[in-house]
Amino acid sequence: MPSPLIEFRNLQKIYGEGNTEVRALWKVNLAIFPGEYCAIMGPSGSGKSTAMNMIGCLDRPTAGDYYFDQQNVATLADSDLAHIRNRKIGFVFQQFHLLSQLTARENVELPMVYAGVAKAERRQRSLAALEQVGLGNRINNRPTQLSGGQQQRVAIARAIVNRPLLLLADEPTGALDTHTTEEVLKIFADLHASGITVVMVTHEPDVARASQRIIWFKDGEVMNDHLHPADLTSLTTLGTAP
Repeated sequence: MPSPLIEFRNLQKIYGEGNTEVRALWKVNLAIFPGEYCAIMGPSGSGKSTAMNMIGCLDRPTAGDYYFDQQNVATLADSDLAHIRNRKIGFVFQQFHLLSQLTARENVELPMVYAGVAKAERRQRSLAALEQVGLGNRINNRPTQLSGGQQQRVAIARAIVNRPLLLLADEPTGALDTHTTEEVLKIFADLHASGITVVMVTHEPDVARASQRIIWFKDGEVMNDHLHPADLTSLTTLGTAP
């Protein structure tokens, strides 16, 4: 059996102290393996966003260990964390975070600029990534010339252009209509089929059902780390811990 790509070992994240202490994550143990497609869910304040920040090396735990790609990243220097984020993790957010003055191709090239990729290769890989998300004919359009769904596809192309081990998505369909959501989820499914590990934070049951397994957080703890998508029968079901 392969080693986990993502592993929390007794991981804790605590904000404040004394009477103001908030246990955002409390003694969490979790493993996600290469090639999985997981959704992280839970009610507001459950710890799912904090878990996403930990997985993406955007925050550090108060206690415990976090292993990413078999390396304990909990105590790495900021420069090392930045290297992991740039080379091994692709991020997709609800807001697209595209630079308005740049074309679709130039936006997709940005992570490669930071990675020191040569100009000719940047162009080749950015065009291939845009083609992969169905925007090969929109490479010279700026964000204001693209629909919301097209902007999210540019963001996905940017996330995968450095060939990451993990695609980490935070409410990636939150700003999209139903039809466009289906298009984006189809892209995620194709990327997953190509071998990329996908972890998605969402509050939408229909979106979570696109994954293979659901990790349910409540009050900073993992209540169920192998919830089957078919078990999400209704919002009423989601109101209680699975």
